[in-house]
Amino acid sequence: MRYPDIEIYLRQPPFEAINAWLGETLDAAPLRGAGRNKWQTRGHYEGHEVPVLLVEKAADGFASLWFDSAHTPWPRDADCARDAAARLDCEVRCSLGGWQPGDDPDRFWQVLPDGSESAIDWPDSGQ
Repeated sequence: MRYPDIEIYLRQPPFEAINAWLGETLDAAPLRGAGRNKWQTRGHYEGHEVPVLLVEKAADGFASLWFDSAHTPWPRDADCARDAAARLDCEVRCSLGGWQPGDDPDRFWQVLPDGSESAIDWPDSGQ
């Protein structure tokens, strides 16, 4: 199943590393300012445009990175989180899966740079 968009949360990501990763993965130009604590760019994947938005300090010391497209290299948020944690050498969090009514909004998937993964409670995450 491919999600309609992808959102991950990055703990203190190095800005230059994010730009390099987006450039290599999506052929995206460097992020540019889009308002207070917001950065955006557009990448491309398999002939489709992929709008990207980074919001610094989105929740608890994490930045939100949102890919507003179903056309990304990752079918699900967790796939993107694994790639980001490995490439950016930082902790990454994301939703456990596609959200459904009744799901616990404080449950997230955590991926660490060493490759370990687990479900966690993350109250008041800004979701």
